[in-house]
Amino acid sequence: MLREAIATADTIEQAKEAACRELGVESYEAEFEVLQLPVKKTFGLFGGSPAKVRAFIKTSPADAAVDYLKTILECMGVQEEENGALISISGDDVGFIIGHRGETLDALQYLAGLVSNHVDNSYYRITLDIGNYREKRRETLEVLGKKIAAKAVRTGRNSSLEPMNPYERRIIHTAVQTVEGAKSWSEGEDLARHVVIGPIEGERPQPQRRPKGRRPDGKGGRPQGGRPPRGGSGNRPPRRDSSSAPRSQAAPQQPAQRRDDSAAPLYGRIDVKK
Repeated sequence: MLREAIATADTIEQAKEAACRELGVESYEAEFEVLQLPVKKTFGLFGGSPAKVRAFIKTSPADAAVDYLKTILECMGVQEEENGALISISGDDVGFIIGHRGETLDALQYLAGLVSNHVDNSYYRITLDIGNYREKRRETLEVLGKKIAAKAVRTGRNSSLEPMNPYERRIIHTAVQTVEGAKSWSEGEDLARHVVIGPIEGERPQPQRRPKGRRPDGKGGRPQGGRPPRGGSGNRPPRRDSSSAPRSQAAPQQPAQRRDDSAAPLYGRIDVKK
């Protein structure tokens, strides 16, 4: 990884110092490339150009990690509390320290807590915050816990939330207690531990929906007593002949005259080759 800065000044040395200030390093830590030599003005009035220098430093992944930690430490402010301390991080472009849903911030807080508790071998609570993130997150979790609890009471079903750390699970449990008829508990192990919210009396059996077009006895078609299928005869009596005479007295039909094949058209006829 390469970091660089380009600066101009009346002399090469001044340009080097300006480039190093922009990089935030000392001159002995950087390498330089002179891009343009200074040229004096003619008669002190015309033409001329300043010196132009490129300063650069090569950084490794380890150096990037060190710079990251330096940024965090330089932006920290400590406020002592009873049996603990609140460490606030403030500054420009430090939102990346929070991480996804506060995961990076929680990890740094955990490590800082381990270090502080090794000093006197006693419990000392460390809270790490940035931009009032903790307060905003608490409010969001409280609203979520109450909303899911009300839904559990209304539907009679349990709902599982995403995995959370112990601090956030406590916020959810406290919020659920304010909703009458709802309860909460934790399930899972380690990183998969999460909160489940449900009704106090337990889940209610849910009615099963009958598929459309099925009879109560499990057979297809319409239920008994319903309208017969379209086009079927159902239980209707057979249709009687329109003739008033009984079917036995009807005049017998004469067989139709057979048409001579020789007079029939040849459409569709296939002749056999001889």
